Amino acid sequence: MRNIFAIRGAVSVDIDSPVMIDSAVGELFGAILERNALDPADISHIILSQTGDIKTKNAATSLRKTGLCDDIPLFCVQEAEITGMMDHLIRMMVVVGRPQERAVEHVYLGRAAGLRPDLSR
Repeated sequence: MRNIFAIRGAVSVDIDSPVMIDSAVGELFGAILERNALDPADISHIILSQTGDIKTKNAATSLRKTGLCDDIPLFCVQEAEITGMMDHLIRMMVVVGRPQERAVEHVYLGRAAGLRPDLSR
């Protein structure tokens, strides 16, 4: 029996540059796949968000560039601007179907680890 789960993650970039965004998104997605023993075929869809100070590249475009998401629907939005929010941040929610007995591991990298220290390792 398969259940639907959402695996959350986030990563920070030091500066708004296409190369940094590509690298950060690839690192985050790779860590989510590895830590959760995911096969891309198990992924239903992926929702990404990025803070408004990231303007040089859409994070979904960077994720598509990895070649691991050719058949996965991707959707990217700009985060709401909230006073005191962390800057230069990309978030990812990977929605998967998998057996219930398998736990999920959320992934927070770089400065983003400060968002959820209880989930970061």
